[in-house]
Amino acid sequence: MSGKTLYDKIWDAHLVKEREDGTNLIYIDRHLIHEVTSPQAFEGLRLAGRLPWRAAANFATPDHNIPTTRDERSQGLAGIKDPVSKIQVSTLDDNCSEFNIFELKMNDLRQGIVHVVGPEQGATLPGMTIVCGDSHTSTHGALGALAHGIGTSEVEHVLATQCLMQKKMKNMLVRVDGQLPTGVTAKDIVLAIIGKIGTAGGTGYTIEFDGEAIRSLSVEGRMTVCNMAIEAGARAGLVAVDQTTLDYIKGRPFAPAGEVWERAQEAWRNLVSDEDAVFDAVVELNAADIEPQVTWGTSPEMVAPIN
Repeated sequence: MSGKTLYDKIWDAHLVKEREDGTNLIYIDRHLIHEVTSPQAFEGLRLAGRLPWRAAANFATPDHNIPTTRDERSQGLAGIKDPVSKIQVSTLDDNCSEFNIFELKMNDLRQGIVHVVGPEQGATLPGMTIVCGDSHTSTHGALGALAHGIGTSEVEHVLATQCLMQKKMKNMLVRVDGQLPTGVTAKDIVLAIIGKIGTAGGTGYTIEFDGEAIRSLSVEGRMTVCNMAIEAGARAGLVAVDQTTLDYIKGRPFAPAGEVWERAQEAWRNLVSDEDAVFDAVVELNAADIEPQVTWGTSPEMVAPIN
């Protein structure tokens, strides 16, 4: 029997029930919430008389409708000029208060883009299943978590049950070996990948990114690559856990500490694909051949190197 991929390991650890029609019920460890895709979900709970199944697993912050200038931010909700945006942010505040969900509010110094805040605060941890009502939830895969976006009805389902109905995806390995030329960044790597496989190349897959060039990236660089797995058509992107991952997480507010940290990192070191794991598709790039990339059209696959 062949070994398991990283995706297989996380999936199997969270599988609650497998059905004959190919649909599966998986447990969700972390649910990230923002102001755009959550109002209808909370209203659904309210109408059904339900409470979140595990309130502590949810982590909220407004990020889509927040002004960026200091003057507007200093005014709080009054600084949001668009009336719909203001309602969405205030509704998130009200819903989190009513349902006892942790929220980094608009003027909390820790507030930010939800896919940055999760890793920064240590709310994103290796081996987790993570969902959010936003397609670029795949960003969190940089820390060895299985993360993907969900729709508003699924947001309600996760709030109510802490589980999600899913069909298992196929495994794709994208290996980028060798050393990157000077001036080539994580963005260039992922655009080169998309240029090679197209925006539908990853459809139906979870992509694991590996190779010397990937492992040389910082966690922030890996987040860039996993973020854009969506632009390659994939549902999720993953990078295996290594020392870079552990060094990034250690000491962050929501990360484990003390004896629990020691046990956690020992377990997390196993979050790598087995040497004999079989992937459904393998794509290989030579890092030395990657040049700075620029997109020139209406799709990320319309990309060209800058010589």
